[in-house]
Amino acid sequence: MMTRPQKLTKLGLGAAILALALLGLWTPDLERAELTKRYGAPPAQSIAVDGLTVYYKDSGPKNAPVLLFLHGFGSSLQTWDDWSAKLDPQYRVIRLDLPGFGLTGAHPAQDYSEATDVAILTHFVDKLGLNQFSVIGHSMGGKMAWALAASQPERVQALVLMAPDGFPELKDIGSKPYEVPAIMGLIQYFLPKYLVQKSIEPAFADPHMLNEALVNRYYDMLRATGVRGAILDRSNQTIYTDPVPRLKKIKAPTLLLWGEQDQMIPSSNAQSYAVVLRHSSTVVVPKLGHLLQEEQPDTGLAAVMQFLEAQQAAIKP
Repeated sequence: MMTRPQKLTKLGLGAAILALALLGLWTPDLERAELTKRYGAPPAQSIAVDGLTVYYKDSGPKNAPVLLFLHGFGSSLQTWDDWSAKLDPQYRVIRLDLPGFGLTGAHPAQDYSEATDVAILTHFVDKLGLNQFSVIGHSMGGKMAWALAASQPERVQALVLMAPDGFPELKDIGSKPYEVPAIMGLIQYFLPKYLVQKSIEPAFADPHMLNEALVNRYYDMLRATGVRGAILDRSNQTIYTDPVPRLKKIKAPTLLLWGEQDQMIPSSNAQSYAVVLRHSSTVVVPKLGHLLQEEQPDTGLAAVMQFLEAQQAAIKP
């Protein structure tokens, strides 16, 4: 029979082994200086907007037509690296880390409401002196893009919505689509890179296209100071609302762009937007998933460039 001291010793050893195991899984934040060193090469900049230091990149000719890029949930402005390199010669490309993500990091008031998102974006373009611009948004950023276009219909010249979020079924209006269980709070302390990889794989039609450098970038950006907590806050604050009244305010010609094999937001959702928007066209790219700008950058970009060139031609006198 085990004596009490022996039981306590065994319990103590068990606790020590558990503590060591957890210590091995402990995933600390990466300091901003280190992330800037890895991903903040020029033309990286930051600007104060509503108490938030917004990190962004502004490239291309300053007098060229402006493209504002908005990334998806859990991502960062680097998702647009390939597209930016191809668009820079003829457009002014502005891409930012949205509130709660990347080097912008957490909102000081932990406020990730739709109204606050739109206000920050509006004040961001105001501070950059952008009177007119086009917006390209992916997934969560697609939702922000159409919300911005609805609130600033005279300023947004063209709109590209890539698998945009925010058009729920009627029964889901008022629900919290991303609400997470309490146990998910552990990602603030433990975030294995393997888990990050597995969360990205469904966004690719061909998981073999997911390379180590891309996984490392997502993993690093998720470890930016405050980002994991911000992701949990945004998840629990997001509530589906009726998009139709706002979508009807949009005047900009709109391209609805989807990967045919999108498992996150199916391409069939394009029809919901097309019925409501005044001027829209739809392109569904075969053999691509949710992250079409990273899975096969050139394939999706071809449709975007054709659309933008047509809009610029229509604007010119």
